[in-house]
Amino acid sequence: MSALRERAHGLGFDGLNVTTPDAIPQAGADLAAWLERGYQADMDWMAETAPRRADPKTLWPEVRSIILLGMNYGPDCDPLEDLDKRDRATISVYARNRDYHDVIKGRLKELAGFLVARAGGDVKVFVDTAPVMEKPLAEAAGLGWQGKHTVLVSREFGSWLFLGAIFTTAELPPDAPESDHCGSCRRCLDICPTNAFPAPYQLDARRCISYLTIEHKGHIDRDLRPGIGNRIFGCDDCLAVCPWNKFAQDAREAKLRQREDLARLPLAELASLDDTAFRARFAGTPIKRTGRDRFLRNVLIAIGNSGMPALAQPARERLGDDSPLVRAMAIWALSRLLPRADFIALAARYIDGESDAAVQAEWRMGCEEKTV
Repeated sequence: MSALRERAHGLGFDGLNVTTPDAIPQAGADLAAWLERGYQADMDWMAETAPRRADPKTLWPEVRSIILLGMNYGPDCDPLEDLDKRDRATISVYARNRDYHDVIKGRLKELAGFLVARAGGDVKVFVDTAPVMEKPLAEAAGLGWQGKHTVLVSREFGSWLFLGAIFTTAELPPDAPESDHCGSCRRCLDICPTNAFPAPYQLDARRCISYLTIEHKGHIDRDLRPGIGNRIFGCDDCLAVCPWNKFAQDAREAKLRQREDLARLPLAELASLDDTAFRARFAGTPIKRTGRDRFLRNVLIAIGNSGMPALAQPARERLGDDSPLVRAMAIWALSRLLPRADFIALAARYIDGESDAAVQAEWRMGCEEKTV
C-alpha cells in the first residue's frame, strides 16, 4: 500500500484510503428517505439509480475493495469576498479552471494500471460519472466525514476535496472510518442564503443555489432568486465558513487553481454572450455544460439582484433573445432595476407579441409588483 500511496501522491492526489463494498449498509435507507422527501428536485436519475447507489456490489458484483482518492482544490483566496461586488459574477471555486472530471479520470486510470501491475485483479474507475456514493464511502474509508452541509470534510483539507474511486477485485487492507467532528457548530447551515438545509445533514436540492444554477433546466422560483445574489454558477457559502478550513491548503494541481480570466467577471459583459462566444469563453471548464441559455438566466438574475440601474441596459438587450428562459429573466431583472413607469411602458410594448406563457407571466407579475 505504501507504493500505491506514493504513486497516488505523485499523480496529484492528496489522500488515498481503502474501504470495503459492504461498509455503508445504512446508505440505501438514507437515500430512500431523502428521495421520499423530494429533495432530489427534478434529478430523476437519482431515483432511477438508487438501487445501484445503495450497494456497490450491485454496480459491480466482483468488487472486493474500494479505493477512495481525494484531490485538494483549496482556493488561495476567500470565496466569499466577491459576493459584495454586485456588478461582478461569482463562480464556485471548483469551476474556476479545468473540469475536474478531465483532470482526475486519466490519473485514476493510470493509478489503477499501477495497482493491477502490483496486485493483479480487475479494476474500474469512477469520478462522479456513475451511481457511486463517494461521500459515504470516503467517510467509511477514513478520508473525512460528511459534515452538516452533507459535503465531505477533511481534517487536513477542510471542505475542498474532489473525490474519485477505484473499484478492484483485489483484496486490500481497509482503513478505519472517520468519525464526525462537527460538534455543535452550525455555521454551514446558518449561512445558506436560500435555507436549503431543513435539518443538519440534510440538503434540499430544490432550494440549493448550486443545484438551481447548474442542474436545474427551467425557471428558478421567484422567491429564491433574491437569495442567489451574484452567484451565477454554484455556491461555496456553506463550504467556505467551515472552521476546519483553517487547516486547508492551496491546491497543488495547477489545473485546479483559479484562472484569473474566470475571476470577478463583469455581469454586463456576460449578458452579451451568444452561444458561440459562450462556448469559446468557457471551453474546458465545468461551466460549459450548463449551456448558454441557463448561464444567461443566472447572469440576469445576478443583474436583477445588483441594485444597479446602470445594468438595466444589458438586461434590456436580452428582451428579444431567442431563449424564453433568457427573456423571462431579463424581464425579472428589469422589474427590479427600472422605475415603475419605464417598466410598465416596456411591458405594454412587448407583452402582446410574446408567445411564451412563462415569459408573459413574468411581464404580468412584474407589473403587479410595480403597482403595489
